[in-house]
Amino acid sequence: MVATLGSINARMLTLRLSPEPASATRAREVTRSHIRETCPPDVVDTAALLVTELVSNVVLHALTDMLLVIDVAPGRVELAVQDGSPDLPALQDNAVDALGGRGLAIVDELATEWGVEEQHGKKVVWAALVFPAPAGAVSGR
Repeated sequence: MVATLGSINARMLTLRLSPEPASATRAREVTRSHIRETCPPDVVDTAALLVTELVSNVVLHALTDMLLVIDVAPGRVELAVQDGSPDLPALQDNAVDALGGRGLAIVDELATEWGVEEQHGKKVVWAALVFPAPAGAVSGR
């Protein structure tokens, strides 16, 4: 099974995903669907790319089930992926012709901010995008 929808509300959505390639596609589709009404198109596109990288890293390296959390508020969208591995990712300095190892470099380049947190033997890798909030929007933060 690729995905199980956890909870959803106007601001936050959670999705459980299996460690298989189709999970990246599902995460991308769900992210686009959840944020497209409240985020500009360029933010939706960037968030879709970021979530693809975060989920793909779990599929390729952690090989565990994962929990995707998408949190959207006026002027900000946060994407977080928790997996069952305690191994922390690190930015790599790869050769130009390397076949892989660019996922976190892409996240580092595109996200306004990102990070990694340890939680009870598991990890959460998160990325946030900040953008101008629409006039009159009230921040949830």
